[in-house]
Amino acid sequence: MAAQVISFHCVLKNKLGQIISSTTARDVLTEGFTVGVLPALALALKDVIRGERRTINLRAEEAYGFYDPKLVVKRWREELMAGDGIREGEQVRYMINGVERLCRVIDSSENFVTLDANHPLAGQDLVFEIEALEARAATAGDFYDEPPVGKLLH
Repeated sequence: MAAQVISFHCVLKNKLGQIISSTTARDVLTEGFTVGVLPALALALKDVIRGERRTINLRAEEAYGFYDPKLVVKRWREELMAGDGIREGEQVRYMINGVERLCRVIDSSENFVTLDANHPLAGQDLVFEIEALEARAATAGDFYDEPPVGKLLH
């Protein structure tokens, strides 16, 4: 079957069966670039029909990659813009290994902030329980070569 545009409800679990999140995704392409959807997940949704349920298992390397300790850095608080206001759990943009990355603040003290640029689900095998709400054949207007500016989340 050709590329499709689908909408689905998803329950995301870890491999132990613990629920991580539940969401509804709309207008996901099963081929090409889709904002905010893992390519391996989009591929596993090919040929889905409305009302169908699928369980899709993705290994860490197919999902958010392996956890990389090189993406965890400890920096002087004064190095960061708004350094005084940064608290544990917040997200900030910071240049790591020559690339600007979205980082989680995982530790902070009076003088230092520890940033983690790994995706929060990095290193985890994931299970997606999917229910297709809508499915249709994709048209030429559904495709684009590059992600819309400011829309890429992952």
